[in-house]
Amino acid sequence: MSCPDCFRGGISPGTPTGTEETIHGLPTYVARPPEGVTPRGIVVFVPDAFGWVFVNNRVLCDVYAKKGSYIVYLPDFMNGHSLHSDVIGYMDHVVEPAPTWLSLLTKPVSFLRMLPLAVPFMLNTKIPATHPGVVSFIQKLRTSPPPFDTKDLKIGAAGFCWGGKHCVLLAADSEEDRVARHGETEKKRLIDCVFTAHPSFLDLPKDIEAMTIPTFITVGDNDAVVGAKPAVETKALVDSMEGHEMVIEPGAKHGFSIRMRPGDKHEMECAERAERQALEWFEKHLG
Repeated sequence: MSCPDCFRGGISPGTPTGTEETIHGLPTYVARPPEGVTPRGIVVFVPDAFGWVFVNNRVLCDVYAKKGSYIVYLPDFMNGHSLHSDVIGYMDHVVEPAPTWLSLLTKPVSFLRMLPLAVPFMLNTKIPATHPGVVSFIQKLRTSPPPFDTKDLKIGAAGFCWGGKHCVLLAADSEEDRVARHGETEKKRLIDCVFTAHPSFLDLPKDIEAMTIPTFITVGDNDAVVGAKPAVETKALVDSMEGHEMVIEPGAKHGFSIRMRPGDKHEMECAERAERQALEWFEKHLG
């Protein structure tokens, strides 16, 4: 399910430093390691509802590339139907308490302005319709020559909110998804690890029980999508499974790792921890 927090949060003041390219047929934001640094692998970034053009997603791609020395691909998996960042302001106005009568009266206006931006996303980006595109993109990465000199290309996936569901599905390592890698004949798994923060649309506990690829999950204890009790139950399940980890972030809401408010110290600290957790997980499994 989704909730108002899926469409709320802060907007990064940072400036993306990567490039826009077409990778395997999809418009893609590409972040690369510093010049002269050999990449350690590829991270496929599967974003929140605000998609591949959202500044927050691009800035975090840059962080993974610069601090982790990975090539990071952020494709348009939503085929042009991602949410516009204006939705954040409209949703904040709709949800937050009205300080004045005038503010209360303008809430319906914000809601009506938000609808034409939100409805195309909700109609066109359902998980069953978009997941084949995510799988296909990674399959093409595997069957094509690596973008840098390596004999063992490592690929990780990072998913947030909407993208979290896709990454948890990838972690199931479906036999149907496997392909023979470039220069090989044996079909192998697509990815080497998954990091996901506050995933949406999970079928609990089924999706978690199906995971076989090493997966790190972080959610807030105030996540309106997952819920406090299911989060605790899911963590207990993950802790009982070999090769996976889960953290419940105290005081964090849905979206905390990607749409943190720059002026909120606690949100920034939570986001920084998630950033470190992702980089450490990738280093462990991608090198």
